[in-house]
Amino acid sequence: MSGSSGGCCQCCFSFIFTVGLTALFMWLSLRTSKPSCSIKYFYLPALNKTLNDTANRTLYVSLILNNGNKDKGIYYDTVNLTFSVPNNTKPVGNANVTKFYQGHKKKATKKVDLGSDKLNWTAVSGSVNATGWSHFRVDLVTRVRFKIIFWRTKRHNLKVGADFVVNASGTKDYKKDIKLSAADYQLASYSRQLWVLLNFLVFVLLNPW
Repeated sequence: MSGSSGGCCQCCFSFIFTVGLTALFMWLSLRTSKPSCSIKYFYLPALNKTLNDTANRTLYVSLILNNGNKDKGIYYDTVNLTFSVPNNTKPVGNANVTKFYQGHKKKATKKVDLGSDKLNWTAVSGSVNATGWSHFRVDLVTRVRFKIIFWRTKRHNLKVGADFVVNASGTKDYKKDIKLSAADYQLASYSRQLWVLLNFLVFVLLNPW
């Protein structure tokens, strides 16, 4: 009798252990990581003091999108980029990358050029200090779907950003790639809201009823 009871317990334990391993394997298979995004190259010739020529107001940017998932591809919707400078409610410029698919463990380099017709030069020139340096910000917004074998997941929002310094040569001062993060995007969103609120309060104070 006791032997039968022990065998039953052993079978139950084996069953639970097998189910647990299966659940763990499925969770590992379905778990996804959002791609990492970074700015590899940033150059605005009009800010290059050695050239002493503001005629070329094209902004040249190189964006890196890295899919670190071991066995999952990524479908990107249109990738929207917004460039801005501090204390200016209007963006310096907007650009986008056409939607595309990226295989697992693949890295994509997307080059984006913003011509003078798409660049808010007034905002750019107003942000440059006496040394020729300026502060910029880039925000990236898109939606992604993951391909798991033959199945595609629902769309997930991807919103990341970063602040960086542009030197007197018109390039990003940070030599390494500028990594865009979700925390920086959220902080910038709160900062923009606060800036709008402060402007509204100043307007109310200067224009009493």
